[in-house]
Order: sequence, then C-alpha cells, then structure tokens
Amino acid sequence: MIAYPDTSFLCALYRTQDNSSQALAYRAQMSEPLHVTRLLLWEFRQSVRFQAFRHSNNRQLGYPLHEAEKMISDLNDDLHGGFVVSVEMDFIDVLVTGERISKSRTFPGGHRSFDILHVATALEIGAKEFLTFDGNQNTLATAEGLLVPLICGD
Repeated sequence: MIAYPDTSFLCALYRTQDNSSQALAYRAQMSEPLHVTRLLLWEFRQSVRFQAFRHSNNRQLGYPLHEAEKMISDLNDDLHGGFVVSVEMDFIDVLVTGERISKSRTFPGGHRSFDILHVATALEIGAKEFLTFDGNQNTLATAEGLLVPLICGD
C-alpha cells in the first residue's frame, strides 16, 4: 500500500520532536519504501534551510545549521539506500486535482496551498494512506478519501 507523507512526517523522521516516536514506529512497520516526489523533497529541504536561517537570526527559533544539514543528509542517505523512493508525478494533473480540491474545500476548511498540493499528489500517485501530523491537513486528506493513520497533535 502506497503511503505518501507530508513535510511534518518527514521532519518527525529526520529530527527528534514530540511526534518522532510515532513517525519512527509507523515507518518501522511499513513493508515498502516511503514514497515521495520531487515537490515534497523540495519543500522539506527548503523548510529545513529556512529553520536554520531563522535560528541564525534568533537562537530561540528554528534549529542550528548543523542539524539542518544532518536532516538533509540523512534523507539523502535513505533515498540512496532505497528506504525512501522518489516517484514521478504529472504536475499538470496534480494542479488540476489541486484546483478541484481548492474549489470545494478551501473556503469551508481554510487549507493552505502546499497542503492541497500534497493531498492532490497523494491522490495522483495512487496513495492509499496520507502521513501527516497537521490536523487541518489530516481533515483535508480524510475528506478526499485517504486513510490517515497517525494521531495529530494540533
């Protein structure tokens, strides 16, 4: 069964945080590699770099550059090792699905652009499960017929 994660799940895998034990336990029981796309990889790497930037300007925010670099390196190791696989998607199809989702769900649910794109991507690649720790994104994925097996904290 294809499970597609969002950035919150990847962050929990690659940096210790409150929901890391849940993410690691779920990942350990998976029988196939974690499926990602170039869009998700880009958003994860960008988010990690932005947190390092925030930390460089205010030590109370984000996390140090060495942690960011380790997160990206660990993900790259998992990609090279086959534990995470990058699957191709047709971005035009994702945008068409994303537009449908946006039109029907953003006004009543207040969904963000990347949340919609990740759910649309999961649908387009044939995922059955959506892995997120974001409560609003959980609601969106569930409404679109995806199974959301993780307990969200927000």
